[in-house]
Amino acid sequence: MVPLDFLKRLRRVEVRSRLVSQELMAGQCDSIFKGRGMDFVDVREYCPGDDVRRIDWNVSARLRKTYIKRLVEERELTVLLMVDLSASGHFGTSGITKRELAAELAGTLAMSAIRNNDRVGLILFTGEVEHYLPPRKTRQHVQRLLRDLLTHTPRSEGTNLAQALDFAGRVTHRPALIFLLTDLHDEGYESALKSANQRHDLLVFQITDPREQTLPDVGLALVQDAETGDVLEVDTGDPSVRAAYEQTTAQRQEVAREFLKRSRIGHLELRTDKPWSNPLRTFLTLQARRRVA
Repeated sequence: MVPLDFLKRLRRVEVRSRLVSQELMAGQCDSIFKGRGMDFVDVREYCPGDDVRRIDWNVSARLRKTYIKRLVEERELTVLLMVDLSASGHFGTSGITKRELAAELAGTLAMSAIRNNDRVGLILFTGEVEHYLPPRKTRQHVQRLLRDLLTHTPRSEGTNLAQALDFAGRVTHRPALIFLLTDLHDEGYESALKSANQRHDLLVFQITDPREQTLPDVGLALVQDAETGDVLEVDTGDPSVRAAYEQTTAQRQEVAREFLKRSRIGHLELRTDKPWSNPLRTFLTLQARRRVA
């Protein structure tokens, strides 16, 4: 028997996701869910006025006449949601955890994709790839996607972005729109992100909690890293300790932000203590314009 608490959580995520999805698709964000490539159909003989860039030189040389490629717009898009389920996702000090926010965001993106008749798949990962749901485009599929996301019990506590992105590359044979939902609590992922973005359209949604950026003044405290299990005694009553923590956190975030900007990877920072539907709409509208430019 399915627990009542889970059904309430699932219903809340579904309703929230559907409402935000309707807002997104009613605006200009629908173009983010459109194929931008062109599929080859066949060739035909060149006519004056045709785009010379579409000349098929191999066929023209073989048949001794000038032929051009006939192309059709690639309309169906594969959307892949990659969700980080590492132990740090259970953290939340504003009424919602990072994992719960990721579930609502993933549901919104999934529903937006199927509203546009696109296929959507799911990869759940930690220090390893733990679950893969191949892309499909039915409402029942999205319900299963949300159920898997909310009920999956991770086997690992760490994060390995590079391994997850490598797996995504192996199961996604055509260019896709990849949404990576993570707090970026990992190292050595830069090359994997660049490689994925060269082949696909990669957008990174970094989910954070305000308490990760500042330490409260609660005196001596034992602080544990959720992913490594390391425990450290910290004197949060010392202003210099709090200042050093904030500076280190800010520097790490700035390094990640600058890397993603240089690599031309779309990046949106979302916090558990702030509304996210309007920032999401603005971000996707901007990305859609860049995508079709």
